[in-house]
Amino acid sequence: MAVTQSRDNRTIIAGADLSGSQFLFAKLDSAAEAVLCANGDGTIGVIEVGAASGNACTITHSGKVMVKCGGTVTIAGDVGIDANGKAVDAASTDIIVGRAYEAGVTDQVIAIELILAANAKA
Repeated sequence: MAVTQSRDNRTIIAGADLSGSQFLFAKLDSAAEAVLCANGDGTIGVIEVGAASGNACTITHSGKVMVKCGGTVTIAGDVGIDANGKAVDAASTDIIVGRAYEAGVTDQVIAIELILAANAKA
């Protein structure tokens, strides 16, 4: 069973409506506000508690977290981000944002360990 643990959270103002974005990846925009990640992006973390634009949301910055899959995720595999801020198996040009604790398919919520070092997949 997947669980979250050893999390480090940040409170950041939402730069877009993130109220329905729990378990999706976020990045900072040019105003240092949280917005959804796009395909292959790096991340500041995973949205735990979303918010409407201009309000505070909670982003998990490190640790073992739950994420929503946008496609196939392989157990123990490198995790990348799709165009909708969801977890997928990292492509060769993606920034690796985590390692999967379990396998997943589209819209399934799984556990990963966040890796925020912004390494390109080798």
